[in-house]
Amino acid sequence: MSKRITIKQIAAALHVSISTVSKALNDSYEISEETKKKIQAYAKEHKYKPNTLALSLQNKKTKTIGILLPNILTYYFARVLRGIEKVATEKGYNIITCITNESYKKEVDTMEMLSNGTIDGFIACISEETLKLEKFDHYKDILEEGTPIVLYDRVHKDINCDKVVTDNIKSAYKATRFLMKSDCKNIALISTTKGLNISKFRIKGYLKALTKYGITPNEELVIKLKSEKKLKERINKMLDENQVDGIFTIDEVSAAITTQVLNKRNIKIPEDIAIIGFTNGILSRYSTPPLTSVNRFAHTTGEVAATRLINKIEENIPFNDIKTEIIKTELVERESTKKLFIKF
Repeated sequence: MSKRITIKQIAAALHVSISTVSKALNDSYEISEETKKKIQAYAKEHKYKPNTLALSLQNKKTKTIGILLPNILTYYFARVLRGIEKVATEKGYNIITCITNESYKKEVDTMEMLSNGTIDGFIACISEETLKLEKFDHYKDILEEGTPIVLYDRVHKDINCDKVVTDNIKSAYKATRFLMKSDCKNIALISTTKGLNISKFRIKGYLKALTKYGITPNEELVIKLKSEKKLKERINKMLDENQVDGIFTIDEVSAAITTQVLNKRNIKIPEDIAIIGFTNGILSRYSTPPLTSVNRFAHTTGEVAATRLINKIEENIPFNDIKTEIIKTELVERESTKKLFIKF
């Protein structure tokens, strides 16, 4: 088995300095294109691979990012991960993905383990339990150590770090307005993420739209549950006791369950009741009928978060330069809503 070629051997073979080879392999602007191409071609031909361990020791960087997902079953988080992985691979970084299962303790233990020299930074979505407990010392401790963190989707004002979020209020406002523009007057709201800030923001957008267009919010048309366990029962009760011609569901599971209930009651969608869901995932696309949904661009969220973190790690951005990136959404129209002929 032949030994791996080194930068020193490439330099000797091409009669250039070790520094020139190193810069050429890192695509430095200091080296001419002709020299770069020559060195890179020689390295590729001889199957040169950088010694990542030596580089990490030299640069005091591991070229590894820790990713915290609250769960892996949600389509949105899987797409965020794809976006992170794309940018990380392009930039030469590895990722370590950990699933907290919405647990505060697991989140704390995972971050403590990985922050012990294993990773250069974190991209994290805060677990439900952590948000409910409002205990964020583990984030603050890591930031004080100089390790950058980018939070996405679920964030909190008490954690002073970069954030990438969806424009939840505006998105919910537009979705509710769309239902009103398609002649819905009794619009219900359904949520199974009670207590999360994203839920509160989407409810705020829904209420804002109703008020703006002169509709008095009806508490009997608002269902807020912690989980989907009793959701079918609550939806049936609401439909038995109230007139409803539109439903805005602020999470994808709620949308799928609502569709099942309406279909079982032989309610025509969208002729009798129109539905809009939040998060344009697999459940939305393959429901019967396919659901009009707010597309959150999860892949873009992951790409933006990874780009921001890597720029912090590589000191292209000062550590104390804190920014919140807001990802805009779009409404994907499908068969669960009536067609609008007037754009707004």
